[in-house]
Amino acid sequence: MLKKTMNEALNGQMAKEYESAYLYLSMSAACEAMALKGAAQWFRVQYKEEIEHFERLYKYVFDQGGTVRLAAIAQPPAEFASLKDMFEQTLKHEQFITRSINELVDLAVKEKDHATAIMLQWFVTEQVEEEGNDRDILDRLGMIGDKGHGLFMLDRDLGKRKDD
Repeated sequence: MLKKTMNEALNGQMAKEYESAYLYLSMSAACEAMALKGAAQWFRVQYKEEIEHFERLYKYVFDQGGTVRLAAIAQPPAEFASLKDMFEQTLKHEQFITRSINELVDLAVKEKDHATAIMLQWFVTEQVEEEGNDRDILDRLGMIGDKGHGLFMLDRDLGKRKDD
């Protein structure tokens, strides 16, 4: 059984995961408008991953006898300066999510909620991967810039990302 504080914190994280999904779907749309079909695909896959993260938390709360309360989410930005700008915002956002997950782990430990602490370890590992992927793409964008053949090749590579 989830304690009230943990239940509320997990509901808050669900809202953050859904906001993440909405942000990445907006970035996908912006990439479509910029004729970056590969990047649009990459962000659509990222969108779907965030929905899966939400659903993982949703199911866990119910499995632990908790209550789900869906919160309103903010409208994401619709315009971005460049693909590099999108990935800079993506990394910054994932760092925010990492801090939020770490706070949840701290709360679970404080509450002596071992089941939640164990479940959250999956998210801790996932965030290491998320931030690493974003840094890798930003490094590549730093080498090639936002225009030309390098961007074309990167966009093609990003388009190879498939749903699991």
